[in-house]
Amino acid sequence: MTTVRSPSGPKGPSQPGAPSAETLRLSVLQSYRADGIEDDPELSAITAFAAELTGCPISLVSFVETERQRFLARDGLDALETPRSLIFCAHTMLGDTVMEVPDASSDPRFASNELVTGDMAIRFYAGAPLVSPEGAPLGALCVIDKVARPGGLTEMQRNGLRVLAKAVMRRLEARRFELATAARETASALAMREVADLLPAIIWSASGDGQFDYFNSRWTEITGNELPKTADDWRAVVHLDESEMAFGKWAECFRDGKPFESEYRLKQADGSWRWTLSRALPLKGTDGNVVRWYGTLTDVDSAYRLSENRDLLARELSHRIKNIFAVVAGLVSIRARRHEAAREFADDLIASIRALGRAHDFVRPVEGSKGDSLRGLLGELMAPYAENEQRIVLCGKDCSIGPRAATPLALIFHELATNSAKYGALSVEGGRVEIEIDCPEDDGIARIEWRERNGPEAVDQGAEGFGSRLVQMSIEGQLGGKMERRFAPEGLEVDLEIPVKSIRS
Repeated sequence: MTTVRSPSGPKGPSQPGAPSAETLRLSVLQSYRADGIEDDPELSAITAFAAELTGCPISLVSFVETERQRFLARDGLDALETPRSLIFCAHTMLGDTVMEVPDASSDPRFASNELVTGDMAIRFYAGAPLVSPEGAPLGALCVIDKVARPGGLTEMQRNGLRVLAKAVMRRLEARRFELATAARETASALAMREVADLLPAIIWSASGDGQFDYFNSRWTEITGNELPKTADDWRAVVHLDESEMAFGKWAECFRDGKPFESEYRLKQADGSWRWTLSRALPLKGTDGNVVRWYGTLTDVDSAYRLSENRDLLARELSHRIKNIFAVVAGLVSIRARRHEAAREFADDLIASIRALGRAHDFVRPVEGSKGDSLRGLLGELMAPYAENEQRIVLCGKDCSIGPRAATPLALIFHELATNSAKYGALSVEGGRVEIEIDCPEDDGIARIEWRERNGPEAVDQGAEGFGSRLVQMSIEGQLGGKMERRFAPEGLEVDLEIPVKSIRS
């Protein structure tokens, strides 16, 4: 611990240019912010008890400043301060124990002091030093009497004064800690506001009841509008085309205390509109109720325009791919007319191309796509074979699929359906195909069962044909899965195991 003493007290060697001991002492004294603790109830109670303990009419808690002695708490005295040149406490604070002056009128240090010779007529004084944890003398807890006490305080009174002085310091230290904590929090809040003002996004906060109470400087810079107070105040800056959607979603999230996210056009200060991603998160208390909302508005206009261009390109590419399917199917059909022997093969090939076209229509990632589920794709592919609801039965837990998986899946099930229509359950009246999907939510293995019922007995033909090789290649090579076939009395049974991540890619 560093000991700080005033110039009138003990001195140690000093470094050139270093602040004086008194300067350091006053700096520590200032950290207690005496202006805010004068007449503190706890200090006032301590001074009253000190007077009662010692039987003195006056008791004071004093701080010794540059030119004066300030009384933070007082009992039996109306004065708020006295000049430093007259005070006793400046001597007390430099000691390490209780200082007693039994008769000030006969003490060479104080006999000519105006507080002794004047109206106050001090005779007896006893004070316990108030010293900060750094060792800086601050002042004293003292008691005063106008009657001399040759015997001074009793040992109990002296010990009591020391204990009370420690109580005073505990209160002063608690006060200083509160001030330091508040100062740090204020500095931290100011720093955060400065950082928030440097960010490109608009940042805001609102109370739990939806009253907006903070916006960083970007709001005014970007929108040119006054700061909104309620959600309705935002309507002036949200484009009318997205207004109903955005405000409806905010009302729902605000009501349910759920995270909010929406994209809409935000009106700029120059009158233009830019696409903005708006997000808000609720902060909930221990009771589960929302106590605050925090949100951001991020400009995504460039990314949005780029995405629009990409969607336009994707639609054009999708249209051209669909045309290619039609052209290829047409070319095969024209060539088959000249070669009657290839008619059966051509019909199979055209059916496969059309199946790929349906798969492409189903999962293409642009506006107008029909869906992205495995069950939906199978329903689309099997539709030409479903004369009634009983012919094709789809059941089980569905799985989302991605554009890359659509083509191999379409080839697999088109081949299975074609063979069933030629030789299996779909080739006879009353025959049916049951397809059961079991797709886990995590990145596990999806299992798909193909079961032909009420059909002719399936027979292993030995050598694999082109279709079987195509199915095998699609499952193992493109999807990383495996297939097991069984030739059952009612028709073919096929078990497929495919990684979910392959299906969703």
